[in-house]
Amino acid sequence: MKHVAITWNLGRESQRFRQLLVTGRTFAFLSLGSMIMVIVIGIGSIVHQSASTTPMSSMKGFAAAVSSGLFTDMLEMEMPGAGEQGDATIPLSGKEIGSFLVRLMTDINPSDPKSLLTREYPVMGGNEAYLLRAGTSADMSIEPEDHDPLPGTGDTGTLEGESTIDGSGRPDPGPDEDRSGDAGDNGGGNGTSEVPPVRNTDQSGSNPDKPDPSNPSKPTTAGRDVVFIYHSHNRESWFPLLGDSKYAESPSKNVTLLGKRLQQKLEKEGIGALQSATDYVTAIKKYNWALSYKYSKKTVKDAMASNKDLTFFFDIHRNSLRKKQTTITINGKAYAQVMFIIGQENANWRKNEAFANKIQDKLEKQYPGISHGIWGKTTANGNGEYNQSLSPGSVLIEIGGVDNTLEESYRTVDALAKVIAELYWDAKKVDLPKES
Repeated sequence: MKHVAITWNLGRESQRFRQLLVTGRTFAFLSLGSMIMVIVIGIGSIVHQSASTTPMSSMKGFAAAVSSGLFTDMLEMEMPGAGEQGDATIPLSGKEIGSFLVRLMTDINPSDPKSLLTREYPVMGGNEAYLLRAGTSADMSIEPEDHDPLPGTGDTGTLEGESTIDGSGRPDPGPDEDRSGDAGDNGGGNGTSEVPPVRNTDQSGSNPDKPDPSNPSKPTTAGRDVVFIYHSHNRESWFPLLGDSKYAESPSKNVTLLGKRLQQKLEKEGIGALQSATDYVTAIKKYNWALSYKYSKKTVKDAMASNKDLTFFFDIHRNSLRKKQTTITINGKAYAQVMFIIGQENANWRKNEAFANKIQDKLEKQYPGISHGIWGKTTANGNGEYNQSLSPGSVLIEIGGVDNTLEESYRTVDALAKVIAELYWDAKKVDLPKES
């Protein structure tokens, strides 16, 4: 009898233990499920927030992620003739389609093995940009490539043994020398000593747009400056110009030469233009390369404050890509290819993109293949704003790469000046007086 009682009690204890295990397991599953749900909701919120500025990896940005050439060709399959662009046509590439679909679904670029590691090592994807609109030479594997600060620059950003100059092109005087002959402090409170923007013509006056007296069929802004050109990374240069230099950086032979050329060509097209060639390395006390766009933003704001006619703003750079990725031959001549950069942290970035697209459309129509497209960047892969919130007519233009010659870059600048002038006059819709 006792044996039966003991067996019965053990059976009841075992049943209670099993019920306790089931209850504990259910509680653990519910807790784990709740935690997973919270994490998913949090990730979803982050993705939704970034989707408004990042076209890739979201259906909301699907249209922006499709290159214009690919989209046109898909449309032409249903509507014959829809893809005709003069004599230039863009072949429907299986490689391009496959690459796009893989990137859309996985964020992995088949042309860039490094992208396989970016999820585990986010810093490796720091320079990745998003193709918003492609040129006719679309290649999604060729992305803007930024350079890092030069090694050994210290607080001033000046290489050891490298001479320094101020924005005027004269040697930088020592701290105890008189700077009264220089531009002086601009009152910005950033310790800057910028040289005011300059123009290369002797036009004067503030009359509205009117025909050029020497050429009545050609309009002119009659002394009004409507274009502003500057350089956030003003020391970017080219190996062919510098010879045996280890770095494609120079305090004098740099992208400011392209800005000056663009200004001069615009003036010949009747467009008044200003250029700031400020060398921020010497103009800014305790210069920090990471704050380049903060310095240049003040330059732009000062220019806007002193000249209400400014309409277009161009930050001219050169890319860090090599020559085979930045050069194209058109009609037997080599041109440095361009990239347009749009900062998507600017709430109105689509207006800046539309402005860049107008330039690219005109440029590609006259010089097919000269553009590598319009690329978007956020703070995850760049400055993210690039001073473009100051005006919808603002865009960053990268001309060529470290291996391009000055001649190749000048050809591209001349082409840009031509289409920018056309774009300005199209927007102004100037009505020239009819001959009596």
